[in-house]
Amino acid sequence: MTTDLHISITQKKSILTTILATEFYLSFCIFQMYLVIFPEGTRYNPDIPKVIADSQSFAIKEGLPVLKHVLTPRVKATQIAIETMQNYLDAVYDVTVAYEKTTTQSGQRKEAPSMTEFLCKECPRIHITVERIDVKDIPKEQGFMRRWLHERFEIKDRLLTEFYEATDPEKRNTFPGEGHVAKLSLKKTMPSFFILTAITAGMLCTETGRKVYMNTWIYGTLIGCIWVSIKA
Repeated sequence: MTTDLHISITQKKSILTTILATEFYLSFCIFQMYLVIFPEGTRYNPDIPKVIADSQSFAIKEGLPVLKHVLTPRVKATQIAIETMQNYLDAVYDVTVAYEKTTTQSGQRKEAPSMTEFLCKECPRIHITVERIDVKDIPKEQGFMRRWLHERFEIKDRLLTEFYEATDPEKRNTFPGEGHVAKLSLKKTMPSFFILTAITAGMLCTETGRKVYMNTWIYGTLIGCIWVSIKA
């Protein structure tokens, strides 16, 4: 069993509090876990050029290479997480995600698709590349770790530049190397299907269950549509 923890916090106190809480949980947890950190702090969105400009200005100020397709990473959250949980970590996985058909005719990137757009196949495929980095190969001192982290993002930037801007059509919309199509097998999907079907059938067998089911269906759908519209 795997637990997924997402952290996207900018204030130092909040970062430390969250990491310490995670460490406390890990000390008692018997399950495997992974911690997800977004070092850039927010999403790359071409529709918000000020965020991109501020990120590039920060890189220039710090004497770092300017990145085009990703934001400049901030080292603090990554450093605190690795330092605090070093006894529980064996590796860091560097994940880069790219989306097909998210450029204009002129080649400019568009915002990453929402869940609704993805389900409607406005983005036919999501490409993911993952690299495993042994935790012992990551510098501990903040200055060296900042340089290392920025170098990782330089690699991401080159991958995404090739993905979105390659002049060769065969290289565009793909990452280098051999790809593997991820498919959901029946073994993973059928148990959930049967459990949901059994619960639904059980609810429909009684008057109270039917009322609960109808209210959940009506209000749940309404709230879900509102939520998706807001997030989109």
